Amino acid sequence: MTTVQLFCLPYSGASAMVYSRWRRKLPEWLSVQPVELPGRGARLGEPLQTDMQALARQLVKELIPRINGPYALFGHSLGALLAFEMAHALREFGAPEPVSLFASGTAAPSQRDDYAKGFADPKTDDELKTELRELNGTPQEVLDNDELMALTLPILRADFRLCGIYEYRQRPRLSCPVHVLGGKEDKATQEQLIAWQLESSANFSLEMLPGKHFFIREQEAKVLRILRSSLEVDLRKYQRLTDVGATLVAKAVCQAL
Repeated sequence: MTTVQLFCLPYSGASAMVYSRWRRKLPEWLSVQPVELPGRGARLGEPLQTDMQALARQLVKELIPRINGPYALFGHSLGALLAFEMAHALREFGAPEPVSLFASGTAAPSQRDDYAKGFADPKTDDELKTELRELNGTPQEVLDNDELMALTLPILRADFRLCGIYEYRQRPRLSCPVHVLGGKEDKATQEQLIAWQLESSANFSLEMLPGKHFFIREQEAKVLRILRSSLEVDLRKYQRLTDVGATLVAKAVCQAL
């Protein structure tokens, strides 16, 4: 089967390496490639970014040389919004669109006013820790570790601002399928999740899974099954369209000769 590069964008406060374990759990034709953001992980020495469009363009410039065939974008929470902006930036730079865009755990770009209310407000360290506890995605031993918190809280603060000051821009729809995952007990409502279908002229799907914001951990096996099955279908469609396009080009060349 044709290899598909799966570029994965992290959620607020996290390194993209949270996706590294997926490499062992997905088939070989799905090449998991975590996309690290400035200011964390291997890029810890780089300045944190608070402008979503600027960050998307920066990452796309780095990503384009790595694309060597069909690819997909996956993001959870902040990562979903960033993946969406990257899909538009890729098109602006003349790159092919992804085979699929997976948006997990956040309201659609056009539904941010209520969903992201208060994200841009400055928060104290204690308020950020409370937010982490409520999201239930950070182990208590990490929350109690002052050294780890000293590294994590500035990243989280910048990421909250990144989401909080994000401004939706209406543009021509993407042409790739959009697959949305939501947690049944998460903050994002079904209405806010369904609105993702307005961002693409292609197929749309919504899967609601048990759990709160970090359902991608609690329901990891289901998430990976959805990823794999959706990409299998989208890849077949992509290959048919590619074959048709190549045939049309060949006919045009023959007629011109």
